[in-house]
Amino acid sequence: MPTMPKRLRRRDGRVVGFEQGRIEVAVSRAAREAGRDAPGRARRVAETVSAEVAERFGDRPAGVEDVQDLVEQALMAAGLAEVARAYVLYRRRRAEVRHAKEELGVRDELKLGLAAVAVLKERYLLKDRHGQVVESTGEMMDRAAAHVARAEEQWQPGGAGRWAEAFAAALRRLEFLPNSPTLMNSGTTLGLLSGCVVLPLEDSLGSIFETLGHAALLHQAGGGTGCSFSRLRPRGDRVASTGGAASGPVSFLSVFDAAARVVSDGGRRRGASMAVLDVSHPDVVEFVEAKGDPGSLEHFNLSVGVSDRFMRAVLHGEEHRLVNPRTGATAGRIAAGELFERICAAAWRGGDPGLLFLDRVNRDNPLPALGRIEATNPCGEVPLLPYESCNLGSLNLARFVEGRRLDLDRLGATVRLAVRFLDDVIDVSRYPVAELEAPAHAARKVGLGVMGLAEMLASLGIPYGSEAALRRASSVMGFIERQARQASAALAEVRGPFPLYDRSRYAARGVGPLRNAQLTSVAPTGTISLIAGTTSGIEPMFALSYVRHVLGRDLAETNPLFERTARRGGFYSEQLMAEVDRTGTVGQLAQVPPEVREAFVTALEVSPEWHLKMQAAVQRHVDAAVAKTVNLRAEATVADVRATFLAAWQARSKGITVYRNGSRPDQVLRLEPAPLPGAAVRIADGYSGGCGGHVCEF
Repeated sequence: MPTMPKRLRRRDGRVVGFEQGRIEVAVSRAAREAGRDAPGRARRVAETVSAEVAERFGDRPAGVEDVQDLVEQALMAAGLAEVARAYVLYRRRRAEVRHAKEELGVRDELKLGLAAVAVLKERYLLKDRHGQVVESTGEMMDRAAAHVARAEEQWQPGGAGRWAEAFAAALRRLEFLPNSPTLMNSGTTLGLLSGCVVLPLEDSLGSIFETLGHAALLHQAGGGTGCSFSRLRPRGDRVASTGGAASGPVSFLSVFDAAARVVSDGGRRRGASMAVLDVSHPDVVEFVEAKGDPGSLEHFNLSVGVSDRFMRAVLHGEEHRLVNPRTGATAGRIAAGELFERICAAAWRGGDPGLLFLDRVNRDNPLPALGRIEATNPCGEVPLLPYESCNLGSLNLARFVEGRRLDLDRLGATVRLAVRFLDDVIDVSRYPVAELEAPAHAARKVGLGVMGLAEMLASLGIPYGSEAALRRASSVMGFIERQARQASAALAEVRGPFPLYDRSRYAARGVGPLRNAQLTSVAPTGTISLIAGTTSGIEPMFALSYVRHVLGRDLAETNPLFERTARRGGFYSEQLMAEVDRTGTVGQLAQVPPEVREAFVTALEVSPEWHLKMQAAVQRHVDAAVAKTVNLRAEATVADVRATFLAAWQARSKGITVYRNGSRPDQVLRLEPAPLPGAAVRIADGYSGGCGGHVCEF
């Protein structure tokens, strides 16, 4: 048996163990790129290269470039010229990306995309007092894992190290990632690990400005906020203390938005907020049209909280009663259909408002004894009581695809690990607002969700807008739900159930003690799907090719899964890829096999009906809610919005947002000529999918 080399010198000068398996993986990847799956040949090439390295270098460590040169030579000698060309192109692309990352001054041992590294440098990675990055991308994951694992000491003294290793391994493999504040703030003086918070807002100046101050502190720490403005007295209502007239909730929205803008300039990320107003509030029309002017309320998403009674009144052509929240008296009446038409027209013009189906939300409220839920986090996936927080994380479904199957054993193990991680987050998080800590510990709500659903479906050859996709999505989310419940029950046996368990719906129904009052929630995932290199939440792919502006240059990005599929299927060509660049889709390209065109469908090719069906299929297995944007074509009408909103209510969704392409000047995705020749889609620097025209938590 030939002698194996023992050491390798990396580009940064470090000497590490030589791994023949890495050569085999690289050759296999190049073979797939060239449409030549050849696992046996990949292994033989790797063995040949290893033997050559051992003979040439003996006990001296070979350099990475030396090994790669030998791989090229071995491929050519084996008659695999096409694979060698693919390998050379891969080397060249990796070299270009490495050079760009060196410009950024970031060590990236996780081999993330350039846009992800740029965002991490700006907002996530630790810096010294001179603003220089002092940790690598992998070290960021280790920092978050070690900080969260500290919670394990209270249950198993000396066990934090073991769990830190397990957490870090999952994070480094990009199989599970927590929400952005956990990555940003773990082990720092800020300490806020929750992604978002719902804050109370009562009808007094003291309450309004106390909440404003709390929101500013949370935005500074990288968290998002949600508030219901429904308790504020309407515009023109009497103010007893002064004898004057109230300015109404919309006027205070502007104050909150201005504060979010100021804090964002020096904060960890863009301040994101949700404002909810009950459909019965006398100022509901003003609220609906509050974002009519371009650039107004740019840090807010708006949702009208609607009741089943109102939706039935719309269908039956009845009047709707408006109620003064200060007195409870009737303040007026309006035709429900007319108000609904105004809501739909405003959403058609710019994407806001969405609808929050409050009766549906509260039927699933795990703690109804504590009151009625009136608001959600900024993207709508977590309806919460006042001062409750989102502790979110997402499983990268694309990472669990093995060939044409999903590895459920590995997925289940990661679900159980993720539930433990999120439960630990609650114990190590620090809150800039003291009122947040007790509710977090009392209910111990977490939100485990998914990202990469569209990539998973495409990898399995399943069209997004199909019954097969609905069955697979429902099956996978049902599996995650069951595994999460089992994990929470197991934690409860050791750590005890959440303190409010006896007052919960679970106790009333005889459901065994759980550690967490809420376990699942599907977020739009923003930056974490950019880090993971996958599709956002449960959203379809927006485009297969686009241009992103990074480091002062415009870089073309093509969906790597589609490119691999094209090479493997033997229909790859430069002409094809140029056509994909031009359109961003393959739906009309005859040279692409029909089954591939169907599997790689994009968001605007998916009808609103299928968007809603997917949301409903996943929602059936989710405790909280599912963030979902129904993307509409530019030519969609107000009637299309109306039909979508009604269908969402009838499908028993908890909330719905629509976005018509091109309806806002600050749209983060544009189907228009981009800066590079032939490119059709321009994408904002930090965009990763899911919220084409809305305030997303990047």
